[in-house]
Amino acid sequence: MQVIIGIGGVTNGGKTTLTTRLMQALPNCSVVHQDDFFKPQDEIVVEDGFKQYDVISALDMDAMMNTINAWKKNPIKFERSHGINTLDARTIEDSEEKDTTIHILIVEGFLLYTYRPLIDVFDYRFFLSIPYEECKKRRSSRNYTVPDPPGLFDGHVWPMYVKHKKVMEDLQVDVVQLNGTRSKEELFNHVYGYIQNSLEELMKMLS
Repeated sequence: MQVIIGIGGVTNGGKTTLTTRLMQALPNCSVVHQDDFFKPQDEIVVEDGFKQYDVISALDMDAMMNTINAWKKNPIKFERSHGINTLDARTIEDSEEKDTTIHILIVEGFLLYTYRPLIDVFDYRFFLSIPYEECKKRRSSRNYTVPDPPGLFDGHVWPMYVKHKKVMEDLQVDVVQLNGTRSKEELFNHVYGYIQNSLEELMKMLS
């Protein structure tokens, strides 16, 4: 059985931290990070003096969808290629035996819920939010490979977040809203519990 979980939301909202904890706790769990699919710097459009990183066109979404589809086609092979010890995978991959174990894929990123082909692959969608001031404080304390130029947060990052959040709401995407100012432990316990309960219900329906 395959389950795909989206962990989306605002920049510096705690997505990667939460994803890492979930990956460690959930069985047969792989992760796809949207940040791994940025196009080369020379392909990023410049507007109003800023490179437009916080838009869907800055990402190679075809490559991202191909990666997700590769997991869907063969999660065991995907897990092995990413160094994940798959439970009960001994001969399933090479046999006619049906794989009845749960395989989980977490997709983590800042623009998960405005791109319809991606929206539609998720079984569960979570969205982390934090207030403007907290987000700006966290962003300024982070060290990026390409440092933020002065004014980027107010001139591009935050306005794009607000814009894309509205697009998500206009599309009526069904997400579980998460308060990113809660402690890491509280967020993990809440999301992990939600997923565990949902999987248990799903298993009951299938049994």
